[in-house]
Amino acid sequence: MKVTCSLCFHHCALENGQTGYCRARGNRGGVIVPLNYGKISGIALDPIEKKPLRRFHPGSKILSVGSFGCNLRCPFCQNHEISMAGAEDAETLYLSPDALAEQAERLRELGNIGAAYTYNEPLIGYEYVRDCAGRVRGRGMLNVLVSNGTISAGPWRELLPLLDAVNLDLKGFTDAWYRRLGGDLETVKENIRIAAEAGCHVEVTTLLVTGENDTEEEINALSAWLASVNRLIPLHLSRFFPRYRMPDKPPTPLDTVYRLADTARKHLAFVYTGNC
Repeated sequence: MKVTCSLCFHHCALENGQTGYCRARGNRGGVIVPLNYGKISGIALDPIEKKPLRRFHPGSKILSVGSFGCNLRCPFCQNHEISMAGAEDAETLYLSPDALAEQAERLRELGNIGAAYTYNEPLIGYEYVRDCAGRVRGRGMLNVLVSNGTISAGPWRELLPLLDAVNLDLKGFTDAWYRRLGGDLETVKENIRIAAEAGCHVEVTTLLVTGENDTEEEINALSAWLASVNRLIPLHLSRFFPRYRMPDKPPTPLDTVYRLADTARKHLAFVYTGNC
């Protein structure tokens, strides 16, 4: 029986045994199931600034976990070994939600404040994030999500009460660029608005890809729109380096990063430059 996955805008219609565009959700016996539930490809105690979050518990650390799969196809992905992987080619270990919460609490003495869901696209493993976040919250600790923001509004609203901070990628500000990445700009914009209105701490990251989304006009429009949501939302402008399917594209010039940061500061109170 064909079943449609409603988690994101792709709405993959899958026959029994098929796997969706994200490679992490599939139709198994007429039910959409998360194929990466509890399957961890990476785990580390990271500085909170690495998420990046600059205005949320600065100086603290957070237990960070990732799995495999993604519902975008960014040709510059720095984690493509796991984001473009499926269950058959990802090296993982199993970590239950209870075990993750227990580990997070054990690491309090090292400065850990909770758990971060990151590295690949965590929201395609929605059920695992939800279950872990509930366990972590139950131990009086915090939940952080680092995501491309490509999720349907319904499940996003349901998850947000369990999240204390999010960093959402806003990968550019044109429909054409998002189509190249397999995404949808309006979905991401809506989810940034929803998170901000829900009272969650929100920060936004834009990777400046050389010759693609790095014009003054685009960053001016992006930052003006973000300010219309809340001018206090921090924006991280990150420098591109050759990766994955863009090995020959040059790194973003430093003067471009700094110039565009000044453009964004015309609208936003907090603009940071990363990987410079």
